[in-house]
Amino acid sequence: MIRKILKKASKGQSLDKKEILTLFKINKKENLKELMETAEEIRNQNFKSIKLTSTIHLTNKCQITPKCKYCGFAAKTSTEGYYNAFYKKDDEILAAAECVDKSGIPRISCSGAHGYKGKQAVNAARIVKENTKLELLINVGSDLTEKSLKQLIDYNTDTICCNLETTNNNLFNEVKPGEKLIDRINMCKMISDYDIELSSGLLIGLGESYEDRVKHLLYLKEFENLGEIPVMGFNPYADTPMANHPPCPINEQLKAIAITRLVYPEIRITTPTPTIGPENAVQSLNAGSNNLATVIPEDYPSVVKGVGSPTYGNLKEVLKLLKSLNLKAEHN
Repeated sequence: MIRKILKKASKGQSLDKKEILTLFKINKKENLKELMETAEEIRNQNFKSIKLTSTIHLTNKCQITPKCKYCGFAAKTSTEGYYNAFYKKDDEILAAAECVDKSGIPRISCSGAHGYKGKQAVNAARIVKENTKLELLINVGSDLTEKSLKQLIDYNTDTICCNLETTNNNLFNEVKPGEKLIDRINMCKMISDYDIELSSGLLIGLGESYEDRVKHLLYLKEFENLGEIPVMGFNPYADTPMANHPPCPINEQLKAIAITRLVYPEIRITTPTPTIGPENAVQSLNAGSNNLATVIPEDYPSVVKGVGSPTYGNLKEVLKLLKSLNLKAEHN
């Protein structure tokens, strides 16, 4: 049954809900290996290089109340994360962007906490686009207005990210009590309606079922301008309400990445290096991802804490890793 489904996917045929669910239920090593090999083959047919994306964290002064139960990014949420509050000044944003541009990394993500109606994002877009040649992804979730979205477009922002994380509404309300899923869905619709590339992904291991993951993957087809799907695995942050929630097993992350590749053969699939772990980045690439995020040059001018984990990917190590896998990095 598994091989029949994989053969169908390798021929470019769409999988139905039942077939996708069958793949999520894989528990044998040999079947997981075959799934990953198929996903890697499909990735290689559609992409000749691996994208690298760096990051600038604009602010952790989050206005959402109550805070997301797993968040270690917002001020005062976790001693492992950005515990002290910050709001990056223009010169700090510029220095980070110029450092990334000089390093040859082609793309940068500017992300930040909620409560600013996109003003922090628009300011960062202006600085990045006026001073570098970097591709730009903006990620402030649903904290945008139609006005700020139009301003981001005016600054030639390439991609806007609004992760749904889970489409199980009850689970979303449980882990993100200060937000509403419908607000994120409406933001994704607005981004897509304005004809700018949408990035929207899954956070695996929050407590969702396999059925939830299937529904989420297929729901993303609603957005015509979807161009990128981050697949993130849950990692607990100390001091948060979900500090004792188990981390997402690596095999579950790999299954999710590989299945996403089968469902979306030609889309950019992003693996944030913190949430997969540096030692597992090889496996995420072998599972069909084609963008490694949170890749930081050695001379980066400020401290970086990964959003899903306090770690990040070092540029030299990532390039060495790709070379060892005979994969070409998209590196300027």
